[in-house]
Order: sequence, then C-alpha cells, then structure tokens
Amino acid sequence: MKAFLRVLGFGLAGIAQALSIASPWNGQPVWWLQLLSTAALVALLDGIKATPGARLPWRSAALHGWLFATAWLCATFWWMFISLHTYGGLAAPLAAVAVLVLAALLALYYVVASALYVAFAPAGVLAGAVFFTALWTVAELLRGTWFTGLPWGAGGYAHVEGPLAPYAPWIGVYGIGAVATLIAALVALAWRRARERSRGALAAPLLVALALAVLPSAWVGLRGTPADDPSLSRGKLAVALLQGNIPQDEKFVPGGGMATALDWYGRMLGSDTTSLVVTPETALPLLPSQLPSGYLDAITARYMHGQQAAIVGLPLGDGQVYSNSVLGFKPGEAEPYRYDKHHLVPFGEFIPGLFRWFTDMLNIPLGDFASGGLAQPSFAWQGQRIAPNICYEDLFGEEIGARFASDEEAPTILLNVSNLAWFGDSIAIDQHLAISRMRALEFQRPMARSTNTGATVVIDHHGRVVDQLPRLTRGVLHAQVEGRGGRTPYAVWVSRFGLWPLWGLGLAVIALTLALRQRRRG
Repeated sequence: MKAFLRVLGFGLAGIAQALSIASPWNGQPVWWLQLLSTAALVALLDGIKATPGARLPWRSAALHGWLFATAWLCATFWWMFISLHTYGGLAAPLAAVAVLVLAALLALYYVVASALYVAFAPAGVLAGAVFFTALWTVAELLRGTWFTGLPWGAGGYAHVEGPLAPYAPWIGVYGIGAVATLIAALVALAWRRARERSRGALAAPLLVALALAVLPSAWVGLRGTPADDPSLSRGKLAVALLQGNIPQDEKFVPGGGMATALDWYGRMLGSDTTSLVVTPETALPLLPSQLPSGYLDAITARYMHGQQAAIVGLPLGDGQVYSNSVLGFKPGEAEPYRYDKHHLVPFGEFIPGLFRWFTDMLNIPLGDFASGGLAQPSFAWQGQRIAPNICYEDLFGEEIGARFASDEEAPTILLNVSNLAWFGDSIAIDQHLAISRMRALEFQRPMARSTNTGATVVIDHHGRVVDQLPRLTRGVLHAQVEGRGGRTPYAVWVSRFGLWPLWGLGLAVIALTLALRQRRRG
C-alpha cells in the first residue's frame, strides 16, 4: 500500500506541474501550484533517500523521477495526439504511444537528476536544496537545447504572473524556474527535517525561501522597473492582426480551405487601412509559383505606395529547397523583406535521420525545410523595428535574445505568427500564450500575435494581454502596439553568452557538491 501511495504521489505531482503552466479551467498559469508540485517531488525523493535499510535508493529515485516527469510531460503536450491522429491519420493507439514515448524519452533528463540527488545530496537543508536546484535546472536546459530542444512546459512558464515574475527581465524563464525550484526545495526539506530535529534550526532556510519569493515584488512595488521609464517608449503602431480560422483538415484542400484562405486573406490585405496588416503562419498555403496568376503581384502593388505595410506568412521555395517564411511589403521597396524560420519543428518541417519510416505513416504535408539564420534583421516600419518569429520559435528566448546585441539593433516590437489548428481547441493555445507572455517579460517588449485559430492577441511590455480576439473565430484584431527601447539585463547577457551562464552555474554547483562529498569521504 505504501508503494502504491508513493507511485500515486509522484504521478499526481507531475500532473500538477503540467496544470500549473495553463490550467484547464481558465487557461491561466497557477504559480503556487508549480511550487507545490516541485515541493512534493523533493519531499518524496527525500523520503526515498531517508528510507532505513534501502538498497540502492538511487534506482528507486530514478524510477519515480521518471514517473513524475513522464506524467508531467504527457499532461503538458497530450494535444500532440490530435495532430497525429485527427489530422495526421495515424491510428489512435499508435498516436497515443508516440506521445507517451516522446514524454518518456524527454523524462530521462529528470531521471538522472533524481538519481543523482538521492545518491549524492548533502545532509543540510540549504546545501541539499541548492544541489537539487542545480540538477533540475541542468535537466531543464538539456531538454530545452539537446536534439533541437523541446522546452514546452518548462516550470518557469507558470510564473508569468505572481511574485516571481519580476525575475524575468534579469534571469529569464530558466532562471525563474531555478529560483522556484530552490524555494520549493527549501520548504520541502525544511518540512521533512522538522520531523527529525529542532524546528528552530530550520528558520534560516525558510527565511531564505521567503526572501526569494517576496523581495522582487516588494522591490518593484517600491522602486518600479526599467520598463516603467517613459523615455523607453518608441511610440505606438496601429496593427491589424488577421485570424482566418481555417480548419486544419481543410487548409491544404484545393477548392476547400485553400480557396477560402486565399479569398479571405486576399480581401483583408486589399481592403484594411491599418498601418500594418499581419497574417498568420502560412496563411497563403502555397508556394508563390503555385498561387493564382497575379495574386502576389497584387499584394506587392497594393503596398508599394501609400502609408501601409503588410507582413504575410507563406512557404517559399524553388521546388528543391523550401522555407517557412514571412514576406514584408512596404512603400518604396522593390523587393519585399523576408524572414525565414530558424528553429524548425522535427517531423513537421524537417525529418530527423532514421525516422522517415514514421513520417511515411502520417498524412501531413511534410518537407525538409531550410533553416533561416539566427538574428535575422528586423522589419523597419514607422520608427519601429519589428522582429518576426514563427510558431514555436518564441519558445527559444535565447535565440530571440540574439537580436538584442545592441540598443541600435534591438527590436522594438516582437511579432509571432502561428498556426495551432493542428491541435484543435486544446490547452496548447493557452500554453503558447504563456510562452509569448514570458518573452514579453524577459525583454520588456510588446508581443503581437497573429494566429490561424488563436490566441491572436497584443501583449504589452509588462507581459499583460491588452487586446485579443475570441479563439476559433474568423476576424481582425485592430489594436495599438507601443514599441519599446532599451535592453533588459537578461537581453544583454543572453545576447552575448546565450544560456552558458546558467549552464556554468548549474554544473559548477554539481561539481563542487560531488567534490566536497568525495573529500569528506576521503
């Protein structure tokens, strides 16, 4: 019975971690649930470590850490089942197995972290909490970067609201995740030790946890943030964000969704009078050579003169090499601006080696797309520097940060164009919105989002949604976006060093802990 309850505890804690990113009841992040989930994990692992007479407890920790992480990741991106089965045509059992296998493989990073913690954690509360934080942060970094990276659902995204949000412009989402992990570990270990020794001796760890949680918000309340500086405003830009709501199973059907998309987006681009008109990712679902005769020429001519510009999503290619791109049209420019997606989706935009057999089972328009360069130029329009990113590219803040190498080049507005119709009316829409909000917080820049089915929104430089369209509707969001200048501390260091400072700190803590342990044993 005890073993069953332990397994249940790890599984429920993992599911709670997923729900904290975007709750299924209102789509909002639940920061305290993320802390509670992590604290439960640490307490349960510490219980394994302290089990009297246990043989090789690190093996048990590895198994239970795998259970936590697999439950967490399955509950986070279960909606991949929709794309694989509903739209990809993969049999339901195979689609379910594919999602489970992906989660189980990504969970291996946390398996190692859990095993190392139980095997080598120091006895002290503070030292143990710091060691666990370093292990967990390195695991998050590994998941977010190795094998193209899939950091969707990282714990830090639960904190776009709440007391830890002020950390974002200083240390980014992984840094927030580390602070949250440290707070949770301190509380969990202090609670565990309180049952074994004097409670008074545990006051210091709890005070550290309280300070980490409260002081940033208190500081912002008293002093404000750099984002409040009115001199950083770069004026407002009127935008029209288009949301076509083309069903995914119709999008590539000639005479069906394809014709609807070409007609509706063509009419909106031809008639809207807003300063900047933006379409979603691949709103025009054909290569330029496949579009109706004169279609793209009409858009070019429409924006060649006057006071308007447009950013249009479509695939580009010559029959051999393809890219997922946007074109920018504005007066006086004979050649359109071009941005090619840099961070491609495995299986959707490129096929990893040895996996062609799997993609052949799917009925999804797949291709080996070419990747665009990192830190491509922004689209300059009416005093703003607009930096596009496509679909889940805004998941990689360190890559967006590469555009902030200098004040003169730094974007004033971030723009995401997406198509989440692959995942239906699922929590994926809310989770992606939380990701975009985190990018706005990290760089203290507004993020405008034009999507096929949602969430089409404007997020201000404080990470707040200020304008939005109802999801799964066809319409146009007219809004004002206030561009911002300056660079946050996070933008400065991540543009120079990427995530290496976090890697270095995490690995240094792990190495120091292991070295001290070996020295004491020697």
